Amino acid sequence: MRIEGGNKNEVDIKNNRQTRPTNTNNMDEDLFQQKTDLDGLQQAITQLKNEIGKVIVGQEKMIELLLAGILADGHILIEGVPGVAKTLTAKLLSRAISTGFSRIQFTPDLMPSDVIGTSVFDPKETSFRFKPGPIFSNIVLIDEINRAPAKTQSALFEVMEERQVTVDGQTFRLALPFMVVATQNPIEQEGTYHLPEAQLDRFLFKINVDYPTREQEFQIVSNHHQLSTTNMIDLIQPVLTVPQIDALRAQVRTLHVEEKLIHFITAIVSATRNNKAIYLGASPRASIGILNGAKALAAMRGRDFVVPDDIVYVAPAVLRHRLVLTPEKEMEGASPDEVVTGIIQSIEIPR
Repeated sequence: MRIEGGNKNEVDIKNNRQTRPTNTNNMDEDLFQQKTDLDGLQQAITQLKNEIGKVIVGQEKMIELLLAGILADGHILIEGVPGVAKTLTAKLLSRAISTGFSRIQFTPDLMPSDVIGTSVFDPKETSFRFKPGPIFSNIVLIDEINRAPAKTQSALFEVMEERQVTVDGQTFRLALPFMVVATQNPIEQEGTYHLPEAQLDRFLFKINVDYPTREQEFQIVSNHHQLSTTNMIDLIQPVLTVPQIDALRAQVRTLHVEEKLIHFITAIVSATRNNKAIYLGASPRASIGILNGAKALAAMRGRDFVVPDDIVYVAPAVLRHRLVLTPEKEMEGASPDEVVTGIIQSIEIPR
């Protein structure tokens, strides 16, 4: 795999499952051997891709980052124009995992209690009891998240970060795993609200979904024609259970990351705070997000160690929603992805 980053930054990285990057501090041969058996993880990821692929054509990067988000225990924000299977993909993912699922359609009149729940009076007990809202599930799909006002958005702050809800002085913990998959439309402004930066920072990845190619669209239409009498979601069979997800996440957390790669991550994030094109840079939570995302991606690619390629691949998805460009850059039509690419190219990639 090749990273293009200018003449001094070009580097070839071999994804050899039996070889680690050279560590000059310790030449022990055992260090360079694959120590974690990732066959089960790769088999599970392949099964998930195959199930989702029964319905979704293309969109490989979206699916790959979604699965990496599951392994990294992070929330996902998906942005794309209407009709590119954002919501459908999230529903298929929840179907392929044998766990709880709920969907919340965000609207301008939605209240915080409609999301997290509220206390209701029980006449039999002559007392109030908490009635959980739809956020109390394992995979929660929030459709058109930017249609709700800030008051409702703030209800998600605690639950996304701490996996708990506090109502009337009582704290209620959510069952794990817990993951929010939210969608939003980038072009429609009528009846939408800007998401608070504090909330955006709680999403591990922001995935941009493009139109399919002409060939992919032909396949989509052909599949729809052939399966016109079948509910496509019924084609998906569960392939993972909650204990299996917990086991896979535990494996991912143990992956090896060399110190020079952690320096590489922090150099990228630190550069976002000193770039003339950026008004608001990324926080340390972004550094942790890149680390966790790179670990998940490395495991999906069959390695129990992270290489620079993994970091370069996930960095734009981790940073694009956390950066606020200067008004001048926005007027020039620059995108966060372009700025992030420039930052990565300006930093020497570890060898």
